[in-house]
Amino acid sequence: MGHRLVGILLNAAMHRGVPRLKTGQESLANYEEAATAYGLTPCFLKLGDIDTDSGLSSAYIKSEKGYERTLIATPAIIHNRAIYTEDSPGLARLLQHGPLLFNACNRYGKDEIHSLLEQHAGLRAYLPATAKGSAGLRSMMAAYDDLILKPCRGSVGQGVMRLVRRTPRHWSWSYRSPSRGRWITLPVDPENLPRVLRSRLAAVPYLVQERIQLAEIGGRPFDLRVTVQRGWGGEWQLTGLFAKLAAPGGFVSNIARGGEAISSSFALEKVFSGAEAARIRMSVGALSLRIASALEQSLPGLADIGLDIGIAGDGRLYFIECNGRDQRYGFQKAGLTEAWKDSYRRPMGYARYLLESGVKT
Repeated sequence: MGHRLVGILLNAAMHRGVPRLKTGQESLANYEEAATAYGLTPCFLKLGDIDTDSGLSSAYIKSEKGYERTLIATPAIIHNRAIYTEDSPGLARLLQHGPLLFNACNRYGKDEIHSLLEQHAGLRAYLPATAKGSAGLRSMMAAYDDLILKPCRGSVGQGVMRLVRRTPRHWSWSYRSPSRGRWITLPVDPENLPRVLRSRLAAVPYLVQERIQLAEIGGRPFDLRVTVQRGWGGEWQLTGLFAKLAAPGGFVSNIARGGEAISSSFALEKVFSGAEAARIRMSVGALSLRIASALEQSLPGLADIGLDIGIAGDGRLYFIECNGRDQRYGFQKAGLTEAWKDSYRRPMGYARYLLESGVKT
């Protein structure tokens, strides 16, 4: 296979860091190694440097002197690693006039994903009870004693809150205070919810969900992050999974909120027997592939996602959320180096497959 260019689309801030090798959690070395394995040369772009009229782009390509800006013919295949929504004008222009871009839109509302999965009868049993907004909160408080409130468009655990019934007439409300940098828990009257809580619900759309009693290690709940990607051949493949363990005293497992990444086998075998832990791992993998296949029917170009799957104390599985731009560094933090590298190899294999086959996403 001759070497051909493959584009990696980054946001502007990360793109600026390429020549200094300061790209946050994205590993340039992993991209280089993965692309080389498939006879590709990665070039790192930002949206503003792609000229759809001329077919030319300015991109960073590695040379003997390091990464240098080079004027190139825009690559035929680009993997999107920047955050864009469906209404992005620049993205729409690129999709209409430019190259083949996979994982183009990668910011989906939690309510949108839940609604799409709810249309598949075989997946409904894995979805927590869910409602939306202030009206949904009232109905959920009448039906459940423990609730999680999530911004529909939030990420890395930002804006997540919890409501727990303590007595028939009193609840506790937990939220993270940006000014204090820690979690605050306050008693609340269900008939007179705090103004700050009502303001949050009015400011942005919120999803209200039954809180699943997740399996715990030492009182710390955990869920599993499952990376599912298309690779060579175009089919969905399970790249790997790790456990996200909430910080002591916390209920949010996000690594960016103090959670810890550990081996999924280690976490599951702390709670379940070896045979049951193995069965759960296999079931989680199978469920994740089913979810990816269901979502691709409504989300064109989907090719690289991270799914959060919760495991209740009795071993039941629940879909928690879908991450359109999977943060792969959790594998590295969990000591799963090969899975971390595989999370870069699979998209490069898919890019080569698209180049060879001429398949349209």
